[in-house]
Amino acid sequence: MSARTLTPPRRPVRSLAGQLFVVQVVIVAAVVAGGAVLAYLFTADRTEDAARRQVTAVARAVADSPAVLAAVTAPDPTAVLQPYAERVRADTGVSFVTVMDTEGVRWTHPLPEQIGHTFLGHIDWALAGRTRSETYTGTLGPSVRVVTPVLDERHRVVALVSAGITVQSISVQLRGPLLALVGVAAGALVLGGIGTYLANSRLRRHTHGMGPDELSHLYEYHQATLHAVREGLVLLDSDRRVVLCNDAARELLGLAGPVEGRPVAELGLPTALVTAVSGADPVRDEVHLTAERVVVLNTSTIGTGLGRVLTLRDHTELQSLSGELDSVRGFTEALGAQAHEAANRLHAVVSLIELGRHREAVEFATAELALAQRLTDRVVAAVGEPVLAALLLGKAAQAAERGVELVLTPDSSIDDGVLPPHLSARDLITVLGNLVDNAVDAAIAGAAESPDPPEVTVTARIDGEHLLLRVADTGTGIAPGAVEDVFRRGWSTKRDGAGDGHGHGHGHGTGGGHGRGIGLALVAQTARRNGGTVEVGRERGAVLTVRLPLDRPTRADAGEHGRGHLAVAP
Repeated sequence: MSARTLTPPRRPVRSLAGQLFVVQVVIVAAVVAGGAVLAYLFTADRTEDAARRQVTAVARAVADSPAVLAAVTAPDPTAVLQPYAERVRADTGVSFVTVMDTEGVRWTHPLPEQIGHTFLGHIDWALAGRTRSETYTGTLGPSVRVVTPVLDERHRVVALVSAGITVQSISVQLRGPLLALVGVAAGALVLGGIGTYLANSRLRRHTHGMGPDELSHLYEYHQATLHAVREGLVLLDSDRRVVLCNDAARELLGLAGPVEGRPVAELGLPTALVTAVSGADPVRDEVHLTAERVVVLNTSTIGTGLGRVLTLRDHTELQSLSGELDSVRGFTEALGAQAHEAANRLHAVVSLIELGRHREAVEFATAELALAQRLTDRVVAAVGEPVLAALLLGKAAQAAERGVELVLTPDSSIDDGVLPPHLSARDLITVLGNLVDNAVDAAIAGAAESPDPPEVTVTARIDGEHLLLRVADTGTGIAPGAVEDVFRRGWSTKRDGAGDGHGHGHGHGTGGGHGRGIGLALVAQTARRNGGTVEVGRERGAVLTVRLPLDRPTRADAGEHGRGHLAVAP
């Protein structure tokens, strides 16, 4: 039979609340017991002092009595003093009153058989004319006693008087206060125990019965998880003040310095984001723009009104990729439409040839080819940057499908290789694609109010140290009071696809394929991130101009442009 290793059972780990309960009960018991002992000692000391004062007063009163002075000089002092001493003892409540001669021989005593015997105690001080108290064991047991002299007219000591109270009598006097003290101490211990139990029961509920080590490990796991997750996490209390903010959230929201304890409305976040966070309803996968990021926001309530937890996911790269994908999809659809149109024209050419009208067939084919090639040649000659050229050709085809003419101005000129590496293709697609798509929407919306055919004019050129991208439409323009709102997430002047008089909506099929209400906000964000500016002007319709610096902007420059990146051109 194989031997088995016996593992000793683990000792149960007492919870933090249980450990605190034991400690608190011990402390309360020690405090109550200590208080009771001190109170007893104080009471005993006070009682003994009272007894000393009492017997001193009795002894002095007896010694000063003229009857006592007369009796001690009589032939039989006991006959006179014994009844007198017993009356005094009974009236004053002391244990004994003893009158003796200067040799210490008793003339009186509560026990008559002790009369004539020598007093047990010290009488030296009394013989010297002074009163002295002491605790001494006599015939009645231990007692607190006083011995004082009886003086004649010439102040000579002619006798001694001793009065005392036995320790047993003093203990009887202490019994009542002691019982009361024990009762109070027991009551305080019970109340302290009950209070401690209730407090620790609540603590046990809040700590879920975990011990100190478990709580310590849980905190360490919490901190490690908090800083390891890639998603932003923010906890708010019921007053919408920041309780916790992890590193990812600081980066996504562009927060610097300590934020714990500050209201979320004072963090400099976009208004739409603050509104979503401060609302009572939960938010699910809602896209928001910060200074440099596109984030997906989710919120939920903590407990019963304790606060809110916010999670933030970085959607910037995905948004750019989806924009590029939608641009490619748009190009594909445009090429499909052109292929379909080319097939129709080819059928027309074939039909002319079959009818023997060869000259008309050649003229028709040449004219269509020249018309298509003219725009291509114009774009390729003016815009050497392949990304912008491809984007403009695709947007021109899309606009033509929707009945809008896209025109490239004669002063447009961008040579290949001029644009710096920090101006990425994604940013160019985001800016120019969204501007063109919104201009096409605005031109179509304003066509009903204008006798001219809808048209979008694009300018792309190098202007000094900046790349200038300007897009104008023939819509009804943007009101000056709505300029700031144009670049705010969720803003749109469209209703059910139609203009509302401004004729300029945004985010409805933008160049990046972004959802309604985010296209021009992305334009402003991209310009701000690259240290550029956005101007809103008006000619026949709205004119939006973006200037992006060719030199890489510093962080300070980008921040300065981020604060004032919008302008209204006269």
